[in-house]
Amino acid sequence: MTPDRETLEKRQHSTTWMPYSYYECRLPEWFINVPMHWHGEFELIHVLQGRGEFICGSQKLEAGEGEFLLIPPNMLHAAYLCGEQKLIYGALVFSPAMLGMGSGDRCNNECIRPIVKGTIRMNVCIRKDGTVYEQAGAVAERIFTCVHENSARADLLLKSELLRLIWILEESGEIIFEQDGMEGETESIRPALEYMAQNFREEITVEELAERVHLSKSHFMRCFRKAVGIGAIEHLTQLRIRVACEMLSDGMEQIADIAFACGYSNLSNFNRQFLKRVGCSPKEYRRRNQPAVLKHLDD
Repeated sequence: MTPDRETLEKRQHSTTWMPYSYYECRLPEWFINVPMHWHGEFELIHVLQGRGEFICGSQKLEAGEGEFLLIPPNMLHAAYLCGEQKLIYGALVFSPAMLGMGSGDRCNNECIRPIVKGTIRMNVCIRKDGTVYEQAGAVAERIFTCVHENSARADLLLKSELLRLIWILEESGEIIFEQDGMEGETESIRPALEYMAQNFREEITVEELAERVHLSKSHFMRCFRKAVGIGAIEHLTQLRIRVACEMLSDGMEQIADIAFACGYSNLSNFNRQFLKRVGCSPKEYRRRNQPAVLKHLDD
């Protein structure tokens, strides 16, 4: 199924000159979660501290410190905390061009293109107790070392190590052919996820979402919770709160205006929902995450 544009991440991760980007993600310090989204690049995640629950297509799995995940292009994915633990991970988001996509040779056509196009799937988690961890984990660590060096010379090694990682996963059977009928709950509710991401500022009901994916309300609720790990309304709330976190960190809008922009007509309700999920008030969150010159806002 071709992903819709609504949950396509708007941030540009790669260019011809710089075909990758690196991010550090801290939950819940910066965001309460990373909600369902997709992009046209690969994403290699290295869990640095804590433990998280990751949803990658039809797979739902936990990963802890020292473990890696490799998410192929166009796959819906999300990250959540496991219980009360915090989660810190580094994410390398890189263009398929780093693996030679577009070259037209047999390696690209037979090995890389099927991954990008989604005609084969991958066991995305490289676990410490897995047989492939010692070899693949060492390569993944060298990849992040190259990224942190951030030079054209390091990019030479980075490209070769990315290809080596794909080779190791293919050789060990971690890249496997997709079986017929393996869409799973994530694909069946994708239109609802896309609609929520595009229209989270509006009033949305479970009945409306179920109708969009042609399921009964009860069946939709079961599918959604199984695929995403939380209910549809909670997912909608978390989408709104995450955008509010970004606006509080990056912008100069008044908190009441941010609440309205995120779909809340009642400031008290926004404050209550924010405190419940982030652990502090919007005002305190802004103080912690904005430059000092902006911290006078809303005083």
